[in-house]
Amino acid sequence: MKVSDILRVKGGTLFTVSPDQALHEAVSAMSERDIGSLVVMDHGELTGMLTFREVIQAIVKNGGALGGTLVRSVMDDHPLTCTPETEIDEVRRMMLGRHARYMPVMSQRTLMGVISFYDVAKAVVDGQDFENRMLKAYIRDWPVENEPRDEQTS
Repeated sequence: MKVSDILRVKGGTLFTVSPDQALHEAVSAMSERDIGSLVVMDHGELTGMLTFREVIQAIVKNGGALGGTLVRSVMDDHPLTCTPETEIDEVRRMMLGRHARYMPVMSQRTLMGVISFYDVAKAVVDGQDFENRMLKAYIRDWPVENEPRDEQTS
């Protein structure tokens, strides 16, 4: 299974933010849309990722306030990325290795979407469920071999 399979099911809705946007505006957008991340884009280029992890760290650092903090100062400026052709097992390894919950999907320099660890886990579970159903159907339809007949000699 590939990342493109997840994007096909998930859809293409993308939420982005500018690096020079106020952090409180980005947090409001995340809250309104009930999303855990925003892709940071500057002049059509991926420049970072803002997730609830960076937001919480900024709030703690600023004594519980966001103040005039800009997205640029708290974003992850080297996010993990993958392509639509990346295998799900590789994405899982990458996300686990960096403790990343969200990953932009890039085709060349074009943002194709964002996948979350939840999306990856759901795809794996759905794939396993499908495989289990197919195996059970195969076993249920297993051809019964004829018992060897006792040959009577005359």
